[in-house]
Order: sequence, then structure tokens, then C-alpha cells
Amino acid sequence: MRHWLPSPAILPAISACCLALTALGAQAQTAAYRAPRTADGNPDLNGIWQAINSAHWNVEPHAAAPGAVTALGASVAIPPGAGVVVGGQIPYRPEALRTRQANFANRLTLDPEIKCYLPGVPRSTYMPFPFQIVQSPAHIMLVHEYAGAVRTVYMDNHIEAPADSWMGWSNGHFEGDTLVVDSTGFNDKTWFDRAGNFHSGALHVVERFTPRSADTLIYEATIEDPNVFTRPWTMRMPLYRRVEPDAEILEFRCVEFVEDLIYGEFAKQPE
Repeated sequence: MRHWLPSPAILPAISACCLALTALGAQAQTAAYRAPRTADGNPDLNGIWQAINSAHWNVEPHAAAPGAVTALGASVAIPPGAGVVVGGQIPYRPEALRTRQANFANRLTLDPEIKCYLPGVPRSTYMPFPFQIVQSPAHIMLVHEYAGAVRTVYMDNHIEAPADSWMGWSNGHFEGDTLVVDSTGFNDKTWFDRAGNFHSGALHVVERFTPRSADTLIYEATIEDPNVFTRPWTMRMPLYRRVEPDAEILEFRCVEFVEDLIYGEFAKQPE
């Protein structure tokens, strides 16, 4: 039996249709759903959440493909995905698109994930690892299993980023049931995915976490970086609550698995 596979040329259109239908369905359900409240009256977003999609490999629409290490066969193959970018494609400047293509060609040495560096924002949200939201009136913590990455969202004391960092500086507020997180102060070392999609140090990310049901959130991240993109653009996807009775964030400090990659040049060589 022959199976029909979409042409890569029409994947952006398929992605746009899927995202539009998802957004319409989400709007219909979120309009009727009211999240439970914390003691201070804000929506209760506490819990362990995880994305279930292929954005970790490529946030744009993409076909299935072999992995970068052919000796590992299907175990590292790239799964197909309709993408999470609203409109299908990232609006790169021409010179930045060439950089993205070079990133992908050299991803085994350039992707910061290879060396277990902190994943940045919004990549940390849709890696294939859970993260936990821990909520209080003054702060919201996002605790990620991958690399032990932690973000603090300041709900009261809104200040500009004091320095650039891997995970940026995040200020937050609620708009109705939606948590809005405004983040700046990023370095230029993180990527958005394994496909080499990237940003500069001018990155500005506005995220929106909107309860859709008791066990789902709609996550949006609007990306602005005039050094790399011609206009702001948005990712959208659902996040799912981990509902196992024993769900927890476990330790995955992957740096111990890549010590030779990070520190190998400093190791004493046999004489």
C-alpha cells in the first residue's frame, strides 16, 4: 500500500490551517473555561506541564528526515511536524536565513543543546522534558527538568534585565486568566530548535499561558528581534498537564554526559 506524503512545498500551508483550527478550537473552549483560583484570586497554573509536538526538532513545518549521525539510524531520525509558527515560516532577514542554514549544516558542533547549555526561551518550554510551574503572588517559578534550568518570573518588582543571560529576565502579570511573561536580557548563544533557528542578543519574547481546560494550557510566544527577523512572529501550541499520581521533575543534569565535549581540550593528554 502506498502512503501519501505531503510535498515540503505545501507544508507551510498545512501548518497554517492546522494552527488556525487549533486556535479556533482553543478560543471556543477557553472562552467557556474559568481556571480555579489561588488564595490571591489569580488563575492557578501550578502543576507539571509538557509539550507534545515536534517543535524541539524544528519549529517550522518539516518532513521526516534522517538524523545527523547516520550510524545511529532511526533512533535519531527527525519526526515530521506541521510546525508551531503562526503562518508557517519564520520571517528571516536574507543574511540571517543564510546563518540559519549554516547552523543546521554544522549542528553537531554548534547546537548549544549538544553541550547541555541552558536552552533559553522559548525553547525550554517545548523540549521533550516536563517543567513545573510553582506560583506565588510575588514570583512564578518555571522549573525545567532539562539541565536543571530555572526561570523566575517577577510579578511585582518589574525592572529591566541587570545583565544578559541564557534564560533572560522575566517580568509577568495577569490579563484575565492569561499569564503574560515579558522577557529580555538574553545572550545570543541559544537556539529555538535543533534546525538552527536562532536569534541575536536583541531578542524580546512575550509569552502567554492561557488555561484551556483543567489539564491543558494554550502557550503562545511572540518573538521580536530586528537584527534577525523582518517583523515579530508567534509560536502557538498546547501544553499538557502530567497527571500521573507520582509525576515529578526528576534530575537530568546532562553536563556530566558531555564533559569531554566541554572540557576535553583541557584534559591532560597521555605522553
